[in-house]
Amino acid sequence: MMANKDELLDLERGFWTGDAAYFKANADTECLVAFPQMAQTMSNADLAETATDPNRWRDLDIDLKGIIEPGSDIVVLTYEAHATRENGEPYAALVSTGYVHRVNGWKMMFHAQTPLEVATKD
Repeated sequence: MMANKDELLDLERGFWTGDAAYFKANADTECLVAFPQMAQTMSNADLAETATDPNRWRDLDIDLKGIIEPGSDIVVLTYEAHATRENGEPYAALVSTGYVHRVNGWKMMFHAQTPLEVATKD
């Protein structure tokens, strides 16, 4: 199955802006996550609990850097993200996300972020 790049990027945007119901609908049963202060396997329900505020990000810009499909039902994409937190603070990161294709569509099964320094306005 060939992954549709636009469909995957739409899924990614939803994980930045969606609520717990979005996470429950689009994350796999278990998901491996890696952030600077945390790396672990999370259940779908535990991951969904991290999205309690659907307005936590705005002004999201995704610059796709690469996408590979190592198997017919697995795809990994990497991109640079720039967004603004709910409190107005700018955020930037290099992001990689892995998806597995299930009967009911693509499900996130891996997600990692490496924050980048954000240029401040003088």
